Amino acid sequence: MDKKDILKNVYDDFFGISKKKEEEELNNQIKESLEADTIEINMPEEKINTQGKEKLSLASKDELLKTSFEKIDKLYIDEKSKETLKKILEYIRKYNEGIEKNFISFNMCIFAKSKETIQDILHILNDNINYFSYLPQGDIGLTSFFDIESAKNIDEIYSSDNNIIVFENPNAFDTKDQNEKEKILYKINQNIADKEKQYLTCFSAENKQALENIFLMSDELRQEFSDFEIVETKPDVQDVYNDVLEKLENSIEITDELKIKLLDYISITYPKTDLSFAKYRDSLAEKILFNKQIPEYEKDKSMDEIFEELNSLVGLEKVKKMLNELVSLVELKNKAGDDLKLKNINLHMVFLGNPGTGKTTVARIVAEILYNLKYIKQNKLIEVSSKDLVAEYVGQTAPKTMAVIQKALGGVLFVDEAYSLASSKGQGSSYNEEAIATLIQAMENYRDNLIVIFAGYTKEMQDFLDMNSGIVSRIGYTVEFEDYTEDELLQIFMQMMKKSGFEVSVEAQNKVKSIITEYKDTKNFGNARFIRNVYEKSIVKHASNTAGKKQKKILKTIKEEDISTDNLIKM
Repeated sequence: MDKKDILKNVYDDFFGISKKKEEEELNNQIKESLEADTIEINMPEEKINTQGKEKLSLASKDELLKTSFEKIDKLYIDEKSKETLKKILEYIRKYNEGIEKNFISFNMCIFAKSKETIQDILHILNDNINYFSYLPQGDIGLTSFFDIESAKNIDEIYSSDNNIIVFENPNAFDTKDQNEKEKILYKINQNIADKEKQYLTCFSAENKQALENIFLMSDELRQEFSDFEIVETKPDVQDVYNDVLEKLENSIEITDELKIKLLDYISITYPKTDLSFAKYRDSLAEKILFNKQIPEYEKDKSMDEIFEELNSLVGLEKVKKMLNELVSLVELKNKAGDDLKLKNINLHMVFLGNPGTGKTTVARIVAEILYNLKYIKQNKLIEVSSKDLVAEYVGQTAPKTMAVIQKALGGVLFVDEAYSLASSKGQGSSYNEEAIATLIQAMENYRDNLIVIFAGYTKEMQDFLDMNSGIVSRIGYTVEFEDYTEDELLQIFMQMMKKSGFEVSVEAQNKVKSIITEYKDTKNFGNARFIRNVYEKSIVKHASNTAGKKQKKILKTIKEEDISTDNLIKM
C-alpha cells in the first residue's frame, strides 16, 4: 500500500480515535486535565502486551501526544512540516493500538540550518517511537558523510543500538570518488530495504540542493524520502528579539534604551547573517552580557558610495567599465523579472594580473556591489590561498576545501594565487586536483549562493585554467588587470601620503618618479605593493630626519631626502 494513502486520513484529532467503550469514558474524564499545564510523562511501570505490542495507559498516551504537539508548534518549521510530524506521531500511536496494521519506516529529510531545530525534531520522534514501541528501543545515531570512509561503514551504522539513523553533511558525499559513492548509496538502500532491520533513516541538510547529487545518483532513495520532508523556517526579527531579551533579563538591567538599540541591531544584522537562528541568538546574547552594551554594526554602503570608492582608485579603466556593465545587466534582469527570457548570469570570475594591480581591492568592491544588488545574501569576501584548501594527508583535502566553501556561502570566495593549485608531476599533485574538483562541484551546486573569483599572475594562471576544463566552463567573466603606468604609480604614492596627512615636495615627487622608472621593468615588480613599500620606508626615514623638530610644517612635509629605497631589491 502506498504511504500517502495510508496517511491520507490519519490526522484526526487524537481524541477522535476509535477506542473501546470504556476507553471513551476515561477519555472524557481527562479532557479537562489536558487543558492544564503540561504534565511530566513517565513510562508506565506496568504494560500489557497485546499482539506483540505494548498497551499503554490512555491518559499517558494523550499527555505524551499533547506535549509533543505543543513542542512541534514551537519549532521553527513550516506549517506543512508541523502537520507531517503530527501525522507521523498519530500514526505511531494508532499502530501501537492495533488500529493501523501497516508498518511504515518514515524515512525522512530534515532541511534545517539550526542544529537545535534538528535535535528537537529527532528527540520528539525518538520519545514517541520508544514510548509506543514502534521500533526496538534505541537512541539517535548521528553520522557525518565526512566520517564514512567506505561502504563498509554503512553496515556498522545500521548494526548499532540506535533506532534513528541520521546522515549529516551531505556535501561531504561529493568529495568521494564515483565508485565509492555508488557503493555507499547501494548499502544505504540495502539496509533500508531489509525488513528485518527496523530503523528510521534521516538525511539532515541545510537545504534540498545539498541532497540533490545524492538523489540524482539513486532514484530509489529519492522515492524513499520524498514523502516525509521537514523544512525549517527562519524566525522573524521579533522572534529573535524576544529570545535574546529573555536570555538577558536576569543578568543585566533592561532599559527602554537598550530595548530600542537591541531591536535596531537585530533588524539590521539578522537578515544578513549566515548563522543559524540559535547560533546568532546565543552569540549576540553572549556579546551583550560580556560588554554590557549592544554591539556596533557596520552600515551598508549605497551603490553611489561603492562606485565613488571604485572611481577613486587610480587607473583600472577596463575593470571599471566591466563592473559598470555588469551592474547594468544585473539591474536589467532584476527589473524585467520574467518578462525577459534572460539566462541566469554566471558571475564566477578570473582576475588576471601582476602583483599589486588591485585584484583583491576590486574583489572586495565586487562583493559590495553584488550584495547591494541582492545577488548575494551577505556582504562578505573570504580570501584564501592554496594552503587553506590543500591538506597534507590523504582524505583531508576535500573536507578542508569544503569547510572553506561552507564559510564563504552567501558571499564571495576569493582564491588568490590560484595558479599554485595547478598540478605538477610529483608528490601532492593529486591533493591539488582534489581541491580543484571540490571547488568545481561547489561552483555548480551553489551557483545561486556563492561567487568564486580565481586570481593570479596572467601567465601562470593559464596553466591553472588548462588543468581542468570544468573551471573554464564555469567562468562567466575574465578580467585583466594591467600594470600601472609611471604616472599612475606616482598618483598612488601621493594618495597614500595625503590620506596620512602629509604634503610632498616637488623634489620628493620627482625622486619617487625616478625610482619608479628605475625599478618598473624589473622582474616581479610589485606595482602598488612596490609603491606602498617606498611609502612606508619614506615615512620611517622622515621620522628619523625630523627627530627633535617641533614645527608642524616640517613634521608634515616629505622632502627629497626622506624618500628611501633602503633594502629595495632590484632583479
